[in-house]
Amino acid sequence: MRCRVMFAKLVAVLICVLLPASAMAQLRSIPDFAKRGHIVQIEGPVVEIDGKRMRLSPGAQIRSRDNMIVMPVSVPPGTLVKYTLDGLGEIHRVWVLTPEEAAAPDKTAQ
Repeated sequence: MRCRVMFAKLVAVLICVLLPASAMAQLRSIPDFAKRGHIVQIEGPVVEIDGKRMRLSPGAQIRSRDNMIVMPVSVPPGTLVKYTLDGLGEIHRVWVLTPEEAAAPDKTAQ
């Protein structure tokens, strides 16, 4: 009986340790039509991508390499990203690229 209780506790601890790791290892789904560029946060919702000033949409999300939502000011200037635009031409989603994503060639939308 004592062994079963200890085994159950061990299993519970392993689940608690391994679940967050598996959640962090989720693959990101960056759309094939996302554009690539280097981003610099200018002021408020204004950013610059490859020298062109653009606005972030009201519901814009910037995802870090760990796929966590981050604020524009926390992205180092010149960071390589992929981004999508909304219907008004404002930046809607941004993904900070991992070294593996940066090295992969862009897919072409068909």
